[in-house]
Amino acid sequence: MQRTVLLAAALAVVTVAGSALAAPINYKTPDEVAAFKPGPNLEVVQGNCAACHSSDYIATQPPMKDKKGFWQAEVTKMIKVYGAPIDDADVGKIVDYLAATY
Repeated sequence: MQRTVLLAAALAVVTVAGSALAAPINYKTPDEVAAFKPGPNLEVVQGNCAACHSSDYIATQPPMKDKKGFWQAEVTKMIKVYGAPIDDADVGKIVDYLAATY
């Protein structure tokens, strides 16, 4: 009889604890802090670059005098070396955005 009472009490505790642990957790994700800066052809850059690069990564590139030449070389490298599937029609738009914005 005493074992039955102890077993029932233990099962009750486990059931209550298990229910508390199984309850859904609600939380709010933080606001975006690493968004691409507004600029010309932003949507083209988001569609081609954001799958592999965060805006933080792009912003960490060193300052340069020839921004357009630098970004042209980077976009070309992404296509030729890393196989980025960027349409020829988008290359200039991406370079213009990056040179104007970063």
